[in-house]
Amino acid sequence: MAADKQNEAKVSSTDENKENLAEGGLGLEILQIIKESQQQHGLRHGDYQRYRGYCSRRLRRLRKTLGFKMGNRHKFVGKKITVEMLSDSRYLLIVLMEAERAWSYAMQLKQEANTEPRKRFHLLARLRKAAKHSERLEKLCESPRVDAKTKLEAQAYTAYLLGMVEFELQEWKRAMEAFNKCKTIYEKLASAFTEELAVLYRQRVEEISPNIRYCAYNIGDQNAINDLMQMRLTGGGGGMMAEKLEALITQARTKQAATMSEVEWRGRTVPVKIDKARIFLLGLADNEAAIAQASNEETKEHLYETLLAECRDTIQAVREELKAEVKQRERGSEESGKVSNMQFLHSYLTYIKLCTLVKRNESMAHTLQAKLKEPQTDEKRGPRPQDLIRLYDIILQSLAELSSLQGLEDDHIFQKEVSLKTLVYKAYRCFFIAQSYVLVKKWSEALVLYERVLKYAKEVQSKAKGFNNSLKDLPDVQELIAGVSAEKYSLQAAAILDSDENAEVLTQPQVKDVMPLCDRLDLFHLDSTLVGKQPNLVHFPPDFQPIPCKPLFFDLALNHVAFPPLDDKVEQKGKGGLTGYFKNMFGFGS
Repeated sequence: MAADKQNEAKVSSTDENKENLAEGGLGLEILQIIKESQQQHGLRHGDYQRYRGYCSRRLRRLRKTLGFKMGNRHKFVGKKITVEMLSDSRYLLIVLMEAERAWSYAMQLKQEANTEPRKRFHLLARLRKAAKHSERLEKLCESPRVDAKTKLEAQAYTAYLLGMVEFELQEWKRAMEAFNKCKTIYEKLASAFTEELAVLYRQRVEEISPNIRYCAYNIGDQNAINDLMQMRLTGGGGGMMAEKLEALITQARTKQAATMSEVEWRGRTVPVKIDKARIFLLGLADNEAAIAQASNEETKEHLYETLLAECRDTIQAVREELKAEVKQRERGSEESGKVSNMQFLHSYLTYIKLCTLVKRNESMAHTLQAKLKEPQTDEKRGPRPQDLIRLYDIILQSLAELSSLQGLEDDHIFQKEVSLKTLVYKAYRCFFIAQSYVLVKKWSEALVLYERVLKYAKEVQSKAKGFNNSLKDLPDVQELIAGVSAEKYSLQAAAILDSDENAEVLTQPQVKDVMPLCDRLDLFHLDSTLVGKQPNLVHFPPDFQPIPCKPLFFDLALNHVAFPPLDDKVEQKGKGGLTGYFKNMFGFGS
């Protein structure tokens, strides 16, 4: 709420300054206001409902501030802003917020229409209402009180919303005309104003360009499909256009799939009867070319994930057909020894998936290796050899699955190629395991692993004479051998230095344990342990020393002494009876 009020104060103060200009008139930074509002209130995360609520709250505050209320709490009285009321640019801002509120509601309904198709009708109604509000804004801006820049921005904003309406109605020609008008105005504005505003105008032009090309393709311009494919590679056409581009590419491939009936792999021709498999195989070459042309690692990773998702869906469709075929074969009397065409197609698609996984993990490993060579900073933990070991483990697992594909058990050339690739990636995995041992100063283990890397690399070189084509996409083994030789020399030097340090450390405790400081006060020796946590100053606990014993006395004469009789000293006990009782009672017996 506080940010909203600050934005309104900023707009009003800017407008008041413009009103004070002699030749200025009313002005409103339409594109800048809506872009800042959208970024601050939900659209950064695609939350159109939150942005719609913000527009409603801002409308209420603007009407309250300007005293432009629609009746009272008991009765609604509709009012329209007229040209005569334009004494403040905030009246134009009210109309702009009404259009933005309707547009954000339409975009919210568009997200929900994927699961509830009936909401599409409500979506079109809200888009038309947004375009109607923008037309009102354009008419108000035709007043001489409004400056020329605001008029042009209002025209561009209206053209954009009208183009959106026609685009949803699939009126491609009228949508293209509206988008072209919007693009032309923003390009002119970008060339006439400061760089800060020009950036906003150019961003809007980039948002509109995919829509224009999509309309051109639907009108009949077949060259536009190449531009749309290029935009898909560069990540252009986000939001509404992303789904349109994917649907367009699928539609184009579906048309081509009607002419595709079979595929050849490993010397065997397999008929392709499943439409999903046809579409995937037709787009495979385009996807691989797109990955090769990707400008950065993020785009390449996204394309790999897209290709793998399509491949998994296709394999699932073939697997369902394969289950039906197996049931039919069990009922009939067909021979089950030979691999069927459907099973071989399943193996081919699995081969594509596993090879794509290998290439993706190899690309990630290449990126991590480059980062591993960069100097590390303490602020952020960089990659470690353990990360690369995990990637090469996944690659080796994929290669193990390749060697067990059905229909290729007797293909010796294929099995040799897979075993050769396995040796290459084992060598790289072993190399990074050795580097992880180097980090923890386990020199002997690391040296043994480096020797194992050289063994794998030489084995690859000896077996790779007849498989030059298979090694094109693999990492360079010769480069690995050179790297291992350099690492071995570094390891030996580090091991020697570490052994010298250990020898110095081992000599110091002998002085500390045998001779504490109190016994060698007359000797000078640099002992760093004296300022540590456990200095060897004195013998502790101290040694035992002999002391004289306390004498013990024994009474030996007691057994030979005769004591005098004590009978006269002992009291005689009186006789009992009644007489003695009365004597004792009256005290006579004492």
